Amino acid sequence: VQLVESGGGLVQAGDSLRLSCVASGLAFRGYAMKWFRQAPGKERELVALISGSGGRTNYTDSVRGRFTISRDNDKNTVYLQMNILKPEDTAVYYCAAAILTYADARYWGQGTQVTVSS
Repeated sequence: VQLVESGGGLVQAGDSLRLSCVASGLAFRGYAMKWFRQAPGKERELVALISGSGGRTNYTDSVRGRFTISRDNDKNTVYLQMNILKPEDTAVYYCAAAILTYADARYWGQGTQVTVSS
């Protein structure tokens, strides 16, 4: 199984980014997908999740209304659209696959750095 994130970068506060995560080696539509992030010196936190069908999503409070998670099961890809970025969004972002929507992640990507300057 491989999860490969892309789309990170250095942006200014208020800008947008779209992260992508392409999955291979698993029955993609059978897995819930999640985006986590970890900032330096902080614990990893769950940012957003989406069910296998895409019909259920959830977000941590700090990003709700600014971030949107989506998936394309034909492309084995999950996205995280991040708008109105803030310096506190700076972190390494990881995608992960879980067999159930609210189960622990089974597979992880390598992460992509997002840096938001003020």
